[in-house]
Amino acid sequence: MGEGQGNKSSKFKVRSSEYFNSKLKTQNSKLPLSVYMITFNNGATIERALKTVSGWTDEVIIVDSHSTDGAQGIIQRYTERLLQFDTQDLREKYQYAQDQCTNQWVLFIDADEWLTHDIKEEISSIIQGQSLYDGFIVNRRNMYLGREIRYGGWYPDREIRLYRKEKGLWEGGIHAKITINGKIGTLKNYYMHTPYADTAHQIRTIDRYSEAYAEDLRSSGRRFHLYNMITRPIYRFFRDYILKRGFLDGIPGLIIVASTMYYVFMKHAKLWEIEMKERNKSSAFGVRSSE
Repeated sequence: MGEGQGNKSSKFKVRSSEYFNSKLKTQNSKLPLSVYMITFNNGATIERALKTVSGWTDEVIIVDSHSTDGAQGIIQRYTERLLQFDTQDLREKYQYAQDQCTNQWVLFIDADEWLTHDIKEEISSIIQGQSLYDGFIVNRRNMYLGREIRYGGWYPDREIRLYRKEKGLWEGGIHAKITINGKIGTLKNYYMHTPYADTAHQIRTIDRYSEAYAEDLRSSGRRFHLYNMITRPIYRFFRDYILKRGFLDGIPGLIIVASTMYYVFMKHAKLWEIEMKERNKSSAFGVRSSE
């Protein structure tokens, strides 16, 4: 009888030890998820983004383009996977970053975004489980000029961010998106985004993006039409500020719709400018323009 009790006690101790070690291993192991970002001079925001993924996943990959604002030093404090890739094609840079990932599941976030505790818990449960989906649409909440934007053209804001690497492909130009060859679900929780530090930063970004967008339009065969330059900014005001109630976001909501109208106007203005330069170049070489 004493011997039987000893065996039971010994077995109980072994099982308890195995259970404890298993729990300890689970707690200490990192999630088998590759998080990747593309950056260029994002030193003001990238540390917050990195803090929310550092120590949570087993791979964080940053694809930079030789930043000069101190961002590289910040990145190296959080990950060894800092790669340099120079290109004017953002889609190409996104795809290159995805291709460096080694895990089955990948998550893309921008350097001005960060994850909440709740969405990290939700993602962890998906990675550790048996998901029926190949990709997930994720809701993003935008912080702008000290407040969360809940109306207008910035709300709702949804994009595919979490997906199986072999099922995802980047497509498009300046506003490239992930496309999924498979079944897509939607996460319940959200992540955060601060698109601009201030209005000056916003205007600089609009200038850069409107030029790139105009070049995309021209390369795809789109032509300038005065009608678009006049009516599309007005349409955006009516849709975003009136129908989508952007006015409820106060002064930030008004600034957003005004800057959106300016962006839409300028991309068509720059498309016109590109066409004018092409015509002048043709004339200079004595070639009659077909336009």
